[in-house]
Amino acid sequence: MPTFTALTTLPGKAPAEKLGAAMEQLDPEPTGVGVFEVEDGSGLWEVGGYFTAPPDDTALTLLATALGANPFVVSELPETDWVAHVRRELAPVQAGRFFVYGSHDADQVPDGAEPLLIEAAMAFGTGHHGTTLGCLRALDRLANAGVVGQSVADVGCGTAVLAMAAARIWPNPVLASDIDEVAVEVAHSNVVANNLDGRVTCLEAAGFDHPDLLAAGPFDLVFANILKGPLIALAPDMAQHLQPGGHAILSGILNEQADDVIAVYAQNGINLAHREEIVDWTTLTLTKNLP
Repeated sequence: MPTFTALTTLPGKAPAEKLGAAMEQLDPEPTGVGVFEVEDGSGLWEVGGYFTAPPDDTALTLLATALGANPFVVSELPETDWVAHVRRELAPVQAGRFFVYGSHDADQVPDGAEPLLIEAAMAFGTGHHGTTLGCLRALDRLANAGVVGQSVADVGCGTAVLAMAAARIWPNPVLASDIDEVAVEVAHSNVVANNLDGRVTCLEAAGFDHPDLLAAGPFDLVFANILKGPLIALAPDMAQHLQPGGHAILSGILNEQADDVIAVYAQNGINLAHREEIVDWTTLTLTKNLP
């Protein structure tokens, strides 16, 4: 069965969400609609729909015009077994001691590695993206330097790969939170698949706004692999919930955005200890000032 996509961009979250909702009422009806912020600092949002029949060009033009969006680009996709494609394209990833793999590559786990199983169908946050890879490397560096996390949180956890990595090497339970309900379900599935149920607890929360996070803090390590805007907004709360001398590993930051994030965290008493660029993305390791 052929698949058609219709994609556009426009400024602002609210208009993008409104356009996404309007697309769901089209005839033919899309099989799915997505609304995403473009991760380039432009302020643009992408709105896209998938269709099993060619979408109505006139209706798309009217929607784009009404909401100030760019003209839709409609494409027909070739029929592809996407899970098989992802399995071919996403080779296992080594990040220091950590080895991120799908079940189809279970026989490739090296002796002595800390294995992290993420299925191909849940590919976001597998370690192939520069942000996740950078965070895993940062964790490995801290552990090599003798850091032992007693209280660890993964804020905006996605697949929970970072929380699971911490749980693999340190004895205490780890909290993983995400604002998105589906992400929390995916995270819990990954935790169970990695036999870490009871070691990693997955919560639906915005930032640190959850009773379990409040009770477990202050933390000596917090991961936040999100985006520049939410990271900057999180800085005062990070200062409140991070122990003196504790570490924050931050990513989801374009290289040119890193200095802005560093400056805001420094204003909140959390200073740069290490930075790493992987292609377009920067990962920061920060340390909260001692009293």
